[in-house]
Amino acid sequence: MSTEIIERIKKEIASLDSVVTTTEIGVVTNVGDGIATIDGLRSAQMMEMVVFSPDAGASLEALLANSDTLYGLVLNLEEDSVKVVILGDASHAFEGMKAYRTKQLLSIPVSEDIVGRVVNPLGEAIDGKPAIVGKKNMPIERVAYGVMERSGVNEPVHTGIKAIDSMIPIGRGQRELIIGDRQTGKTTIAIDTIINQKYEPKEKRPLCIYVAIGQKRSKTVSIMAKLEEAGAMEYTTIVATSASEASPLLFLAPFAGMAIGEYFMEQGRDVLIVLDDLSKHANAYRQMSLLLRRPPGREAYPGDIFYLHSRLLERSAKLSKELGGGSITALPIIETQEGDVSAYIPTNVISITDGQIFLETDLFNKGIRPALNVGISVSRVGSSAQTKAMKKVAGKIRLELAQFRELEAFMQFASDLDDDTKSRIESGRRYVELLKQPQNNPMPFYKQVVSIYAANAGMFNEVPVSEVRKTEDALLSFIERDRKEIFDTIEKGRELTDDVVEKINKAIEDFKSTLA
Repeated sequence: MSTEIIERIKKEIASLDSVVTTTEIGVVTNVGDGIATIDGLRSAQMMEMVVFSPDAGASLEALLANSDTLYGLVLNLEEDSVKVVILGDASHAFEGMKAYRTKQLLSIPVSEDIVGRVVNPLGEAIDGKPAIVGKKNMPIERVAYGVMERSGVNEPVHTGIKAIDSMIPIGRGQRELIIGDRQTGKTTIAIDTIINQKYEPKEKRPLCIYVAIGQKRSKTVSIMAKLEEAGAMEYTTIVATSASEASPLLFLAPFAGMAIGEYFMEQGRDVLIVLDDLSKHANAYRQMSLLLRRPPGREAYPGDIFYLHSRLLERSAKLSKELGGGSITALPIIETQEGDVSAYIPTNVISITDGQIFLETDLFNKGIRPALNVGISVSRVGSSAQTKAMKKVAGKIRLELAQFRELEAFMQFASDLDDDTKSRIESGRRYVELLKQPQNNPMPFYKQVVSIYAANAGMFNEVPVSEVRKTEDALLSFIERDRKEIFDTIEKGRELTDDVVEKINKAIEDFKSTLA
């Protein structure tokens, strides 16, 4: 090879090196609707943070040290430019300003201090308390754990709601969808589940994360007040975004919540995360994608909307013992229109999750709270996520309710019913009444077990339907007062031994004698 050719190749390599060094700083060529187009950042990566500088001579180190620095997130990699969503006040970005690569993928600083706090999707405290000092930066986006790194779901997350814990059990590491129309009690179920974790022993209690996606600030404040009143805020973190905030922050909120959960899961701890709600998350992603000029697909959602939610929810897992045995249990919430579970986003999320709790408007309006449709609701983990005690008593209740629903429909057209059918309908009505529960009043599982056992044993057969819950309260109070060892034994052993069954039967007899 001639000397001339070698010199030319060297010059080309040198010019390539100079291009690489200049690709760390770009120039904003267009800003609109919270989206900035930047020329010059040819080496930028997807989900990388960039910093905007109004001062052309500012160094990257100085910008990163300044708390008022405006950040952006790279989401579109195009031939000659990148498109960046602005995380913050977009009015501070303008054409011609410099944008620096940080070479860092978007992450959130997490430490033990984040428990009991209210933060935004960037991990910044918004509750008026001191700033949170991060111990570790957790990436907002990451690949979920593989099959070999996981173990089977076999420990329950008790919701404190009798209908769910008995018929649709949720396990640690599961993804259980809460779905229903607006104002049917979806958030209430999630908040009751968080409150109920206070009944778990402290060493086994899951840390809870509530992610408010585009919710009214007043709703978030009221949820925080409920949790504080119940003493649940001490083990809960709230990641809050309001409807008035830019769509990129709404898009990041559930990923930030999941990143916080992974910090604790990797320490071998259990985490419960509520995503309220993914319908608003999908809307925010659609808005952002359309502004980024991504092609719209069905219902104007971008083609990767399914992948968006699947890569988010796949991060909930029960890790193997070798990795510490921690878990993230996800309770995503989806809002339906007129009970239409076959719409685009509901079907997407149903296919990703391990079961759904379906709340029905008609049942809610009839006064059945929680308004649980037992026919459509399902847990794909099933009884492996139940304690032995609950498994023993819960078998009969689902069958009784399924038969009652059929007979109730049939009863509307039949004038004369035989005695067996009448008794089944009456029994079903009592079960329905027993499963009703007031808001923010979860019941520990050992009380649920005794209550359902008493119903199976015919305790409420002679009680008028309207008096069932009153009688149940009286029975549980009687046992709490005079036979506390029954509750203690079930709570510790988590099973119904013959000895405990005998004691419950005796307690029921003695209680009946007090009613006579």
